[in-house]
Amino acid sequence: MEKTKILLAEDHLVVRNGIKLLLESQDNFEVVGDVGSGKEILDMIAAGVEADILITDLTMDNVDGLQLIKELKQKNIGIRVIVLTMLDEEQYVAQSFQFGTRAYLVKNVTADEMLFCINHVAKGGRYLCEELTMKLVDKLINKEEAQSYKIDPADLSLSSRELEVLELLGEGLTNLEISKKLFLSKRTVEGHRQSLIDKTKSKNTPALIKFAIQNGLLR
Repeated sequence: MEKTKILLAEDHLVVRNGIKLLLESQDNFEVVGDVGSGKEILDMIAAGVEADILITDLTMDNVDGLQLIKELKQKNIGIRVIVLTMLDEEQYVAQSFQFGTRAYLVKNVTADEMLFCINHVAKGGRYLCEELTMKLVDKLINKEEAQSYKIDPADLSLSSRELEVLELLGEGLTNLEISKKLFLSKRTVEGHRQSLIDKTKSKNTPALIKFAIQNGLLR
């Protein structure tokens, strides 16, 4: 059986040795090189070392992971890259895939998921680890829920005066300041504010402002 040849770039020696032991326990994997920086990977490839897959961290000295991935893409080197990192921010995920990464794993991934990912990538697939996938799904769900709470402003039947008061509340003016600006009594302004809170089913003035921004009543 032909083995999948793997290069490993990880600057923490203990972590690197652990990953190497896991990979070498599989009959279909062969680790052809393990180093602590992106520069060493580039040097090995320049020296003629061939590999099917590169597993790399992002935070390394002497050419970090993102720069390494970018250079491999620019040099049109056909090695498939799997990122294995502690960085779980969306910007790093997006940049990695933009630069040509085939898979992205966080370091608390299970051994089974890592092995599945490597085999999947070796067959030409792409992969995002379960933790990050669910994080993105949760974000989408929260976004959908937030949108579902939006109300058509026309349904609130707000008067022009209430909209004026709302706009000034959004600017941070107090009831007294609003009363002077609109030539109204303070009690009248308070009445308009309470009406706005009631119509929008808000708990208080900050909640009213948040509601107004989310529903396009304020910018």
